[in-house]
Amino acid sequence: MTEVVRSTIIDAPIEAIWEALRDFNGHELWHPSVSASVIEGSRAGDEIGAVRDFQLRDGAALREQLLALSDRAREVTYCILDAPMPLEGYVATMRLRPVTDGNQTFWQWRSRFECPAHEVERLSRLVGDGIYTAGFEAIRQRIIAPPAGSREARRLRPVTPKNSSASKQSPLPNTTARPQDGNIDSGAIVVAEFGGPDVLTLRQVNVPPPGPGEVRIRHTAIGVNYIDVYCRTGAFNMLGPSRIPGMEAAGVIDQVGDGVRDLAPGDRVGYACAPPGAYAQWRTMSADLLVRLPKELSGTMAAAVLLKGMTAEFLLHQVAPVHDGDTVLIHAAAGGVGQLLCQWASHIGATVIGTVGSNEKMVIARACGCAHVINYTRENFAASVRDITCGRGVHVVYDAVGRDTLQRSFESLAINGHLVSYGQASGTIEPIDIAGFASKSATVSRPNYGHYTDTPAKVRAITNNLFRALRTGVLTSALPTVFPLRDAASAHRLLESRSSTGAIVLEP
Repeated sequence: MTEVVRSTIIDAPIEAIWEALRDFNGHELWHPSVSASVIEGSRAGDEIGAVRDFQLRDGAALREQLLALSDRAREVTYCILDAPMPLEGYVATMRLRPVTDGNQTFWQWRSRFECPAHEVERLSRLVGDGIYTAGFEAIRQRIIAPPAGSREARRLRPVTPKNSSASKQSPLPNTTARPQDGNIDSGAIVVAEFGGPDVLTLRQVNVPPPGPGEVRIRHTAIGVNYIDVYCRTGAFNMLGPSRIPGMEAAGVIDQVGDGVRDLAPGDRVGYACAPPGAYAQWRTMSADLLVRLPKELSGTMAAAVLLKGMTAEFLLHQVAPVHDGDTVLIHAAAGGVGQLLCQWASHIGATVIGTVGSNEKMVIARACGCAHVINYTRENFAASVRDITCGRGVHVVYDAVGRDTLQRSFESLAINGHLVSYGQASGTIEPIDIAGFASKSATVSRPNYGHYTDTPAKVRAITNNLFRALRTGVLTSALPTVFPLRDAASAHRLLESRSSTGAIVLEP
């Protein structure tokens, strides 16, 4: 068992510091590592048993539970329920004591936890310095000294994080209060009319309590994907009456409807499925296709990887199964799906050829397992593939670009090769001459994501394989680029610029 203890003396009365510490949901106002925090189930911030779900500025998400709080002793004890770090059995206590000589406060922050032996030094430093000492200094800097001779008590000056949902500059509504009818007002991004990114408009919508077979979710992170662009432009006729885009999100269940047996309030869940509607703070939806998130996967990372990882799983294992010794061509190898495809195919034993649009992305593609990387802005990738394969071509092409690459993707195939067209980032694909595929006895697929993820059994099988790959290190994902929900238009501009690498996530 590892024990970490830090203490300090702060030149301020104990009442001022205790006022901040006793609010289990107040650390986003003073701790520099915390970007946003919400108490699950709308319980009070000083209620024993309350669970806070919060996000760090580096994107990691944690859940902690309040175990004890004493106003008389001025002590708070809490534990970690879920964290991306291996802090098993973590229990911490913050204790305040008045200093006898002078109007000062002694503050001790102590914790015990178990972790792998090789991680003791790193995690002890992270907890002791990155959390405890940083917290001491943040509180100290926010103490306002009274004028000389004044009897006025010193107080804390709350500082709202720039990206926090509590920011005064944010137009998102406050959803902590519940109307009597059970409905909740929620900020949401609505497609007012089909068009460019500017049609994404922030509005307030009403989110009802769950009906039979439904749950209501408080989103903590929302994934941004190219299918959202297709919905926004009208290329895909998928938006329902709500006209809220988004197929992927992670969050915490707030309420469950009748007939929901395997999920409960407080469960961390994620989804990547139709119908759209994820670009919102809250959502009521069918419980069928939700998955519980493993404790090692933060909400932000889940929103970054679920849809893309599930896509990579069925492309590689169902649409065009890749085997040890195969050679595959993966377009947009530095993109969200592309990075996962490259890592997974390389792990299986395939030789991976990746195409990218810049020299910077070539570095990312190599790091993801590409044996060969082609900058398609400088090279004819079909000719390069023929050179790399000594004229044989590749067994499979995974093409998310579409119009600009499809013909040369076919030219890159080997005899009996398989062309998988699963996206059209460069624009609508024109009709193809299917008879021409006979020259290589080639197969062409245009998989529909919904057909592979439309039942709980299918989703469970895919996500079990995906979570296993993430847990064992077969797949890794860099921290996504994060935008506030209200800046969804900026997120879409970045995605469509094709200059981004990896995932893009919106924070409610």
